[in-house]
Amino acid sequence: MSSHTRRLFTLAALALTAALSTSPALAQKKEVTFAHQDMLVPLRTVMESGELEKATGYKINWRMFGGGGDVIKAMASGDVHIGEAGSSPITAAASQGQDIRLFWILDDIGDAEALIARNGSGVDGLKDLKGKKIATPFVSTAHYQLMVALKLEGLDAKSVNVMNMRPPEIAAAWQRGDIDAAFIWDPVLSKIKGNGKAIASSASIGAKGYPTFDGLIVNAKWAAENEAFMVALVKALDKADSGYRAGKAKWTADSAEVKAVAKWTKADAKDVPAAMALYTFPTAAEQIGAKWLGGGAAKAMADTAMFLKEQGRITEVKPDYKAFVTDAYVKKATGR
Repeated sequence: MSSHTRRLFTLAALALTAALSTSPALAQKKEVTFAHQDMLVPLRTVMESGELEKATGYKINWRMFGGGGDVIKAMASGDVHIGEAGSSPITAAASQGQDIRLFWILDDIGDAEALIARNGSGVDGLKDLKGKKIATPFVSTAHYQLMVALKLEGLDAKSVNVMNMRPPEIAAAWQRGDIDAAFIWDPVLSKIKGNGKAIASSASIGAKGYPTFDGLIVNAKWAAENEAFMVALVKALDKADSGYRAGKAKWTADSAEVKAVAKWTKADAKDVPAAMALYTFPTAAEQIGAKWLGGGAAKAMADTAMFLKEQGRITEVKPDYKAFVTDAYVKKATGR
């Protein structure tokens, strides 16, 4: 073989090696699609700052969705790797066999979701809902608690016209006077409170044994392949939540933090501080404790699954939902 031929052969081999090393199969793509909603949570400050991108080198595609059901569908299709959803859609996804893991409790919903009756609707209490039009996003935590509230009150669900609407649709229908009541969260909740009154809240129903939460879920396979990113994400979440808890008084309408929340949720900045105060944001220690990732979240999912089956939203209830919950990333991020 001549020296010229050897050089050509060597160059060809190097080119092939370079091509293979950069192929998707061999080189991990540092990109993630993150589905978020309009919940008013400290995570929005992380999104605004770009700190997670800087810390990990990942390109993050932040995509906003109108409801948890839409997030779950996008994750099932493979279009989304990480998503925000309420405990009800998370339970539906797990029950349908999606390989997901709940790894962070965004918030204990508390009083942040409420059933509001429109002024002039003739509704003064739960019993007055018979024959009325009530809007809520189906398979959401609000939908779950609405149906629980009706059941506890002894109302036949068929006697009430429960309508499936996304938050923006509820705001528009309320303005037109098309609905009598709505079980919803902020920023829509703040908008409709001005022309209505609270009949029940997630806190009052949760106190009767039916708690709800918003959480972050991830495709299990993707998480295992991108552990460093997951740990960095949890560190950022913990930092943001700790900052809010420690300096809540500084989160005023004109603060950078509140402006970031308003920007990413399309909320009115003046409504954000009061609305965020309705939520509870668990500490890292509470995250891995018995109330949440240490057992409570799985129990809440099991109870929710029974409701979803009764509603015909799922066909089976898993014997145990612990397999869909992990505290591994919180422990690695915080050294607990």
